[in-house]
Amino acid sequence: MKILLTGYQGFIGKNYLEQIPNGWEVKLHEWGQPFPDVEGLDWVVHMGAISSTTEKNLDKIMEQNVLFSMKLFESCVANNVNFQFSSSASVYGKKSNFNEKEDIPQPQNLYAMSKYLFEEYMKKRNPSNIKWQAFRYFNVYGPHEEHKGSQASPVHQFSKQAKEDGVIKVFEGSDYFMRDFVHVDYVIDIHKKMMKSNEKGIWNVGTGNAISFRDVADIIAEKYDAKIEVIPFPEHLKDHYQDYTKANTVKLDSSLRSLSLKEIRDSILSLV
Repeated sequence: MKILLTGYQGFIGKNYLEQIPNGWEVKLHEWGQPFPDVEGLDWVVHMGAISSTTEKNLDKIMEQNVLFSMKLFESCVANNVNFQFSSSASVYGKKSNFNEKEDIPQPQNLYAMSKYLFEEYMKKRNPSNIKWQAFRYFNVYGPHEEHKGSQASPVHQFSKQAKEDGVIKVFEGSDYFMRDFVHVDYVIDIHKKMMKSNEKGIWNVGTGNAISFRDVADIIAEKYDAKIEVIPFPEHLKDHYQDYTKANTVKLDSSLRSLSLKEIRDSILSLV
């Protein structure tokens, strides 16, 4: 397997790079490097992007998250290279059933809008010669979040506060803010499994369960014998904050079941 991995210095990209199977050949790309040559590759795994949900520079977002992605996608089409894209559940907005097939996305910030715009580009383009797959990550957590600062997951931020200060700070109303927290290892596993699928399209990647920020804080506080402090909700987040996320995993579950049956079938055929 020959792949190009973009965004390999980011949170999920670093984890993906650490879990590359033996025998894979990997080319790496980060923003600012020369445009990558994809000729001869099997897949491009496009994880590179401005990931801050509070970024206000529209030109910057458009250039890095949309226009570069379009150019990379077209290069894959021209060279018959399959394409995976890291999207986000933030495209759904505040109120949704989180259904890929039925819900109309309502992105609340420039980051979410950029993800949605590129999804739409791939859907409309829909080339017949390659597989394209977009994964709407829910709230991913795990190793290598250190550089994300305030954009790091609550799991990371609460753990850091508990270990360093002995006090976890939660926003007012955190009993009612629910998230579908998914470990980064699961996300990477989905990327790899779906490479074996013949399907193309958009999938939610989450657990299908939601837990409150306060429950997460309580779990971590118990582990580290830390206290919990309630702080005011930041004004700059009020207009576009998602109160609730929970992945509808029906489509993903169906794809994985189909893939498992295909693997069993192929295994049987290899023996007869």
